[in-house]
Amino acid sequence: MAPPSGNVSRPGRALAVLAALIVVLFLIIAGSNIAQPANWGKDFKVHLGLDLTSGTTVALKAQAPRGVSSAQFASDMTQAKNIMQNRVDGAGFTEAQVQQQGSDIINVAVPGAGTQKVVNLVGQTAQLLFRQVLLMAPNTTSASASPTPSPSASASAKASASPKASASPSASASSSASASPSASPAATSSSGTSTVAGASGDASLVSAQVKALFNKLNCADSNWKKQVGYTSQQYNAANTQTVSCGSQGGVLYKFVLDKAKVVGKEIKSASASLSSTSVYWQTNLSFYPDGGSAFGSLTEQMYSKYGTSGTASSPLDYLAVVLDGNVISFPAIDQGAITGGSAQITGNFSQTEATNLANVLNYGALPLTFTKQSVQSVSPQLGSDQLHAGLIAGAIGLFLVVIYCLLYYRGLAIVAVSSLIIAAALAYESVILLGKYQNFALELAGVAGLIVAIGITADSFVVFFERLRDEVRDGRTLRTAVERGWKRARRTILVSDTVSFLAAALLWYFSIGEVKGFAFTLGLTTLIDVVVVFLFTKPMITLLARTTFFGQGHRLSGLDPSRLGARAPWRSSGRTARVPSTTPAKEA
Repeated sequence: MAPPSGNVSRPGRALAVLAALIVVLFLIIAGSNIAQPANWGKDFKVHLGLDLTSGTTVALKAQAPRGVSSAQFASDMTQAKNIMQNRVDGAGFTEAQVQQQGSDIINVAVPGAGTQKVVNLVGQTAQLLFRQVLLMAPNTTSASASPTPSPSASASAKASASPKASASPSASASSSASASPSASPAATSSSGTSTVAGASGDASLVSAQVKALFNKLNCADSNWKKQVGYTSQQYNAANTQTVSCGSQGGVLYKFVLDKAKVVGKEIKSASASLSSTSVYWQTNLSFYPDGGSAFGSLTEQMYSKYGTSGTASSPLDYLAVVLDGNVISFPAIDQGAITGGSAQITGNFSQTEATNLANVLNYGALPLTFTKQSVQSVSPQLGSDQLHAGLIAGAIGLFLVVIYCLLYYRGLAIVAVSSLIIAAALAYESVILLGKYQNFALELAGVAGLIVAIGITADSFVVFFERLRDEVRDGRTLRTAVERGWKRARRTILVSDTVSFLAAALLWYFSIGEVKGFAFTLGLTTLIDVVVVFLFTKPMITLLARTTFFGQGHRLSGLDPSRLGARAPWRSSGRTARVPSTTPAKEA
């Protein structure tokens, strides 16, 4: 008996949607390398967490200062997170992650790094330093390129404490820096001795060791600090000369910087505002009394020795603003000493540029105090062992499910195993996609969630198969049994998956650390299970029911009516069988 016309399913459509979904995910992952199969290995590589590779994870808890509002504390946490991210990125670590957990904890995960190195990198409160530029050169060996921005470039942006005392800022204020044809390619002292090829400034003020680092320095290398052998203690040391890198107008420059005479902790506040003399924005600085005095003495000394009113004639005019060893700005003290405890950096700033500079000046050091909550370090050998253990556990679980299906469901095991394969393919593509575009890293706890998903998928097709076999026992034909059994099983499957997903969502929301990874993959695979059951398992059973092997209940199909103890067809239909009469008909 065929199912009612209103219940006729179209399995081909569902299977086509599933195939399209798998192909679309594949194309998104492959991206621009779709025509280059040789490059697929990198695109289709699962992004593993540190516990499956190697590295260090540090949990830092912020201490909320007294009297700080919750809104300000949240803003400080965001700023601290950004500073930490910039630090690990600037240190050259790839795939490092900095994530906020809850309201007051920041987790930092750095692959391939030792414990102390990570703690020093993100936990220390680095100083913002003001250093005079002693030598400066473009990051090139070409002698024709001038190391000093032209006067027109530096004159377009000024920092001032009063209308008569100003300084010209650096690259961040101007995008039109150009080489001066007349600039000397070598740095000379006043006596014309002690040169450094390709640089301008005064090499006689620089130690031989620092000169050697300057000549070696290549700012095009993002790991330039490691290249010259600098640790955070060295490039943040206020009492020693250092080398550094910065940019102006898209041009990289390398510097030799003098000892720091003013440090960032002496800045009382920094803010962005619209300039009163132009349509551009400016960054306002306010120093504490000792900082204002030190800043005034430094700028007075620089201007009296090297300044030329309105013109930046030498790199010795420049005052570099240095954060974590990088030159973020280098104003020129070309219009007098900046005294009075305040200054303004003005120029062709947009609101965003001026605000960003103010944030750096305000928060060059972390805005909050952090304490270590936990530190986890994983060696490459341990990570590899844990990955292999997780894969073996998953393989054993899958093997046992397949054996059970073959012994109990026989021919239906084809659909069961195929459902598991489809679910695994979708989970694999989802994990890769999330890793590629959302920086999701699969950790050991996440692997556990994927293994549990085998049971979730198996539970769904077991519910459907048992409902289907119940209908066959009642004496219905297989095609009718599929539709009636699906109606009964569908609600149970949805309720079960909904409960599983809600449990995973609540666990993810309230949990911390690795448990979040388990909850996330559990929720993801629960959603995948719904997709597989609706778009593959049920449509495939519908198609198989039309075949002779399954439709007529072959003894190896798993749907043999005699083996299942099926009733007579009329007993299951609720009708009374009509028994032929043996009494002769009455004659008329």
